[in-house]
Amino acid sequence: MKKVFHSAETRGEANHGWLHAKHSFSFASYFNPDRIQFGALRVLNDDIIAPGRGFGTHPHDNMEIITIPLEGALEHKDSMDNTGVIEAYEVQVMSAGTGVYHSEYNKNQDQAVNLLQLWVFPHTQNVSPRYDQKNIAALKKPNTFYPIVTPDPKGPALWIHQDAWFHLGEFDQETTLTYTLHKPGNGVYAFVIEGGGQIAEETLEKRDALGIWETDSFSITAKEGARLLLLEVPMHY
Repeated sequence: MKKVFHSAETRGEANHGWLHAKHSFSFASYFNPDRIQFGALRVLNDDIIAPGRGFGTHPHDNMEIITIPLEGALEHKDSMDNTGVIEAYEVQVMSAGTGVYHSEYNKNQDQAVNLLQLWVFPHTQNVSPRYDQKNIAALKKPNTFYPIVTPDPKGPALWIHQDAWFHLGEFDQETTLTYTLHKPGNGVYAFVIEGGGQIAEETLEKRDALGIWETDSFSITAKEGARLLLLEVPMHY
């Protein structure tokens, strides 16, 4: 088993007034040659967007983009004529593929929105652009991990063009369990949204992360009140 620990304090940071962002990997003006990506996971941004503000229309291509709101509401518009609002316990997926333009704005005028945005390199280039969003409350299971993103277009979770599995876990009591990877050659980037615990024998607190690879499984002990995100992706793609 190989591991790399990223404490919350070592993330890159950008504060533009309307946007306060923390970058787990090199992004925009933040560059760290040791933190370009984790396998196919290219971006994990922890964004706080001021009321009524947001990202104007901009392009993407050949990237799977996943947005997970933690607090507040985010309004989406894109060149595929999709419009919508996503809130906590909803997840948005956009396959940029051959190219798409979109904008993202804080829907509310009186409170900030906090979201996680993730970019994953796809296994297939130049797919047709696609948009989807889902309320994941029905998928939630207490004190264990439940899938929110998988490669399966026919499953209950959202799907992307990559052999990747994203799981959330919310714990109202201390819980110990084992996570088994779905595919040889994959690794897991474990990110602590709230609380803390021990992952693969490493102690993590809020917004800390641990990359784990070259193993079939690892142990997790989540503290009471913890909320954890497990991002399983191919290490080579």
